[in-house]
Amino acid sequence: METLRTIKYNIQTALKMDRVAQKLGRPNRLVFAQMVDYFFRSKKDPLDINDELLKNTMLKQHKDYIGFIRTQENDLLIPIKREVDRMTGNQQDINNLLRELEKRSVSLASGQNELLSAGKNYSSKLSNTDEILKGILMKLSTREQLKKQFLYVLGTYIKSRDAFSMMTSAKEKEELIRITKNQIDLL
Repeated sequence: METLRTIKYNIQTALKMDRVAQKLGRPNRLVFAQMVDYFFRSKKDPLDINDELLKNTMLKQHKDYIGFIRTQENDLLIPIKREVDRMTGNQQDINNLLRELEKRSVSLASGQNELLSAGKNYSSKLSNTDEILKGILMKLSTREQLKKQFLYVLGTYIKSRDAFSMMTSAKEKEELIRITKNQIDLL
């Protein structure tokens, strides 16, 4: 048989005890026994309102969260930024080369105009031969320029593709393919 003991406490404490027991849906005696067991096992002082274990747990979780963010920054964000910067630089190089090609095409056009005026002087003697030579020159220069331009676009594509890492997204790969196809279409 269980020996029961009594504890006397004031009405305010009794009301608080009744509210706690009612909220938990347990009898007062069971709630009291569970409180004693809790303080016995946790070795906490009921006067200590600040829960150091809770503070330490929250601090550890905060440090873990900050560590996770830093790891993501080092593993994902920084390499992605480097790749984007590299691709931007490559695009600027392509733009510079396209401007240079435009300038050369202007000088080529002026050179062609000079050839045409010289050809008019000799047209009576070499009209047929002159037309054939013009056609051959145009095709050869256009073909060589086209080869060089295509080799440059291909080289840029290979260089950009080799710069990709395992972390490179499919979207970036598709973007490189789209840009390369657009450049080939412009040839």
